[in-house]
Amino acid sequence: MPTSNPYPAKPRPGDRVAVISPSSGLPGILPLPHELGLRRLREEFGLIPVEYPTTRKMGSTPKERAADIHAAFADPGIKAVISTIGGDDQITVLPHLDRELLRAHPKPFFGYSDNTNLLVFLENLGLVGYHGGTVMCELGRPGAMHPLTAASLRAALFTSGPFELTPAKETNGANGRWEDPATFASEPEMRPCDGWTWHNAEGRTVKGASWGGELSIVSWLLMADREIGPVESYAGRVLFLETCEEMPSAVEVHRILRNMGERGLLAQFPALLMGRAKDWSFEQPLDVEDRERFRAEQREAVLRALGEYAPGTMAVFDVDLGHTDPQLVIPYGGQIEVDGVERRIVVTY
Repeated sequence: MPTSNPYPAKPRPGDRVAVISPSSGLPGILPLPHELGLRRLREEFGLIPVEYPTTRKMGSTPKERAADIHAAFADPGIKAVISTIGGDDQITVLPHLDRELLRAHPKPFFGYSDNTNLLVFLENLGLVGYHGGTVMCELGRPGAMHPLTAASLRAALFTSGPFELTPAKETNGANGRWEDPATFASEPEMRPCDGWTWHNAEGRTVKGASWGGELSIVSWLLMADREIGPVESYAGRVLFLETCEEMPSAVEVHRILRNMGERGLLAQFPALLMGRAKDWSFEQPLDVEDRERFRAEQREAVLRALGEYAPGTMAVFDVDLGHTDPQLVIPYGGQIEVDGVERRIVVTY
């Protein structure tokens, strides 16, 4: 049964926090951002990071990673659990998890991308998690953490209550190679960006518990019928979605949302927060014009799906969540108020 208070107790400076790799052991082959993230946890957040056997181990089995999750949650001296990075096979870890153990030892969990799997799992236990704030990406950002990221992560880690999200005025232009020490000598290239774009917002405010995550991971969970409840159980909730560095095409984004619509799922959500589309990668190094076109096409794909299956849903585009820089942390299963009157988004940490 869900816990009486879905928000696990927060850590305080001086506490120990678990650093785990539930998806990929990339810290083992790309130590520079990992070590930087650990140092910032200690020096800027005042926390004591504790690593586990698979934290830096590439190729660890799902059962081994599940054992680290169990150890981190069961240890009474650990006050929060933070993922190092995402990956692509965390869905195979879920069958090895002990629901009663995790429910009996609630901890704030931070992660996104493939960590959508564990966030959904915890939410189904009645526990609020936090979509964002990984060691290698946000804490290990070259040069310095972005101020918006740092403020959001600090609030999510240490405070409880409402937190108003702030639209970014700049966004990441391109990344350097993590294996190159020169990457960490300065902050990433940034470029000006527009704020949020609102759809169906006039005179409306929606309040509800959040659900969603990285779009491809959500689609995999739906395909596997893993941790997915009855369609009607999502009625009135706030959907949030984002796309990753694999940069799915507008066609693929529409297909996933279309299939959610065919299932009757899309229409359950009166509001959608759509993350600013990831529009650059080493595999697809788009120029500025092509990046703008890519994001516009993805937005149109989402609007098309909403028009077909959820025409009354209010949507906010280019929210700085997920694979974005800066990044705003979203409580998973926590309350979100989407205020179309005042054009504000307030989450509850």
